Parts: sequence; C-alpha cells; structure tokens
Amino acid sequence: MAHVTNFNLDQKFDFTAALKKTIFIMGGIGLLLLVIGIFTNGSGDHGHESSGHQTEHVEATGHGDDHHAEAAAGHGEHEEHAAEAGHEEGGHGSGATFKRFFANLWVNNVYFAGLAIIGVFFFAIQYAAQAGWATAILRVMISFGNWLPFAAIAMIATYFIAGHDLFHWTHSDLFDPESSHYDKIIDGKGGFFYWPLAKGSFPIFWLIRMVAFFGLWIFFFNKLKNLSLQEDINGGDSYWYKMRKFSAIFLVIFAVSSSISAWDWVMSIDTHWFSTLFGWYVFSSWFVAGLSAICLVTIMLKERGYLEMFNENHLHDLGKFIFGFSIFWTYLWFSQFLLIYYANIPEESVYYIERLTSDKYSGFFFANLILNFVIPFLVLMTRDSKRHFIFLKVVCTIIIIGHWLDFSLMVQPGTLGHNGGIGLMEIGMFLCYASVVIFVVLTGLSKKNLIAKHHPMLEETYHHHI
Repeated sequence: MAHVTNFNLDQKFDFTAALKKTIFIMGGIGLLLLVIGIFTNGSGDHGHESSGHQTEHVEATGHGDDHHAEAAAGHGEHEEHAAEAGHEEGGHGSGATFKRFFANLWVNNVYFAGLAIIGVFFFAIQYAAQAGWATAILRVMISFGNWLPFAAIAMIATYFIAGHDLFHWTHSDLFDPESSHYDKIIDGKGGFFYWPLAKGSFPIFWLIRMVAFFGLWIFFFNKLKNLSLQEDINGGDSYWYKMRKFSAIFLVIFAVSSSISAWDWVMSIDTHWFSTLFGWYVFSSWFVAGLSAICLVTIMLKERGYLEMFNENHLHDLGKFIFGFSIFWTYLWFSQFLLIYYANIPEESVYYIERLTSDKYSGFFFANLILNFVIPFLVLMTRDSKRHFIFLKVVCTIIIIGHWLDFSLMVQPGTLGHNGGIGLMEIGMFLCYASVVIFVVLTGLSKKNLIAKHHPMLEETYHHHI
C-alpha cells in the first residue's frame, strides 16, 4: 500500500455554506416556477377533452376495423371515467390542475427513488463482481441511498393523497358487473392489486409490495453502508467478504423488485396495456440516469480538490458505462416500439398512438430519443470525450433531464390525457425535487470519510489504467 498512503485517505467532504446556498437558490427558483405554473395552469384545460381521443387517433392511422374501434372506444371510456372521477369536486380547470400536480408528483417520486436505489445497486455490483477500479468513488455511489427513506414516505403519502387520480384501477365500479363502468380486463387483473381482499376495496397487495420493496432496499442500503464504515475503523478483509455476500443477495432481490415496482408504479397506470419488456425498460432508464448523477457528483468533488486517486482513466470507465447503457436503453426502447408497431394489436398500439400522434406529447416523444440516445451517442463516441469533465458534465446533465422526460411520457398520458405536457409546473417541481435530493445526498456524503481507506482493492484503483 506504499503508493496509496501518499494520498489523504481520511479526507471528508466539506458541504460548504456556499454550495448549500446554490442548492437553496435552485430549489427556490423551482418553487417559484411551480407556484406560477399552478396558478397559470387550468385556464384552458378541460378534462373531458381527453375522453375518446384515442378513437380519433386510431381511425386516423388507417386501421379502422371493428377490432381497433372497440379497443379505442374502450380506452376512451377508460379515460372518460378517469376524467369524471378527477373532476367530481370543483371546476374542470381546478380539477385538471390538481390532477396534473399529482401526476408530476408521482413522476418525480418514481424517478428520484430510482436514482437512489441505482446508487446502492452500482455499489453492490462492485463487490459482487470483485471490481477494484471504482474503489475511490464507492462512497459516492452509496450516498445516493440516503434518499430512499424520504422516497418511501413520499411515495406512500402520494398514493394515499392522490391514488384515486393516478391509478384508474382504484375505482371500485370497474369491478362491479352491474355498473356501466364495469371493465372485464381490469376486473381480471384485480387480484394483482387487491388480493386477498375484495376487488375494488383496498389495494393491500399492491401497497404491501411497495412497503416491502422500500423496506428491503433501505435495509440493504444501511447494511452495506454500515459494513463499509466498520471496515474503515477495523480494517481487515472480513468486511469485504460480508459486503460481497450481502451485495449478491441484494442484486437478486433488486432484479425481482425493480421489475415488479415498474409494473406497479408505472405500467399499472395504463391498466389495459402491458409490455413484457417494461421492467427492463424502466431499469435501463433508472440506471443510465443514476450513472450520470454519480458521475456529476464525482466531477464536482474532483473539481473541489477531493478524490485525488480518481483520474481520467476512472472517468473514462464511467463514461463508457454511460455511453453503453444509453445504447442499451435505446435498444430496449426500439425493441418495445418495433414489436408493438409491427404486430399492430389495438390494445398494445394505443399506448404509442396516444404519445406519437398527440399534439401534447409527440414533440417530447422525439425529444426523448434525441436527449437520451442521439446526443450521448454522438458526444461520447470518441475516447477523448469520455476523459474530459466538460463533455461528461454536459452529457450527464442532458441524460438526467432526458430520462426525467422519459418518465413523464410514461406517466402523464395515462393519468392526464390531453391535459399533460411540460410547462412551468413540471420544470418547477423537477428543480424542487432535484435540490432536495442533492441536499440529502451531499449531507450523507459529508458525514463520513470519502474514501473506503481499508478496502482490499485500493491499490488496484491507484494503478487503474485504460
């Protein structure tokens, strides 16, 4: 360890007042935009406009046979019922505004919860794979898990406050054969939400899964973090072996829970629609955004004089991960889109029709591909671009915004119909969430040593060269 001891292995991140002020200013700007967005939204919104728009879209595609018409009409009824439920109280404008607020709350809850768990996931991968190259930034990765308890509270609270507006399947009359709103397809899926209680009552099975997933994620985050900190104090290889064991267990649990959470929290919004690729798709979106966030925090630390061992070789590896998983996300996006487009089955294609042909979403549909694939692919293609801060700072920022847009496109059409979009409310809420998450992550990072100083592969990090 002769070379490693030349570095300060006991350095701690100083979360300065100036940096906190910058974060508070960002949050303040976000709050201002959010308030303006709330007061300016709704003047021209009418929830009933969304109902039945699928029929028009499907007929416009030239596939107006009876089967398509039935599927479109069913989807129109689905949206009409959701619109009615969302506007039972107050006028159409105020109801649409509240519903849009709740939809965006859910987008940010799911998105930032994903970034938090990806930090723990990437940390666990380093141990399970017995990798040593990233030892210098292990504490950066695990620090993202500090948001998980807050994410759990926010997700559960949002469901109890706005679940009826967000999830169509929470309406009890959908499960009543005597009701005019009875939906045979959703009734068939009722057990997935309500078992063992009666369909349409209280979705205990769905909520138990949410609580269980967050409980497991938080348990493994704390376990891995505490073992890592004990290693700092006591040294030895025993902690590394324990972390490897817990990491392997966590990765199996994460593989299952991340997919099911994607079905529960996002895919169930469009209750009629399903995709067998969806769990992978959400994971890939979370993962590349999480990698970008880890990279930005690492660059911020490096520019402030921390992480002396971290150099352009480590940065190159992070850049390759971001480049590679941007392509992986695109592969999954295209695979899902191509199969649904080619098969042209109404209950599947309606998902893309409402995004691709809507004047509210079509622009963002293509922007999603440009931000998350075209720009990262072109900018990070060369070796040099992955070894310079400026390129990665720009690309990582674009990817974080781009995948937030990706989640907005997953959630908004199914909850808001034609009343969605990206405006001051969305931008403001994103900035509010981002500032709070950054504050929580950096506060956690500042409490302990930045370097896992007794990690058995610290020397490998020092000699890492590609």
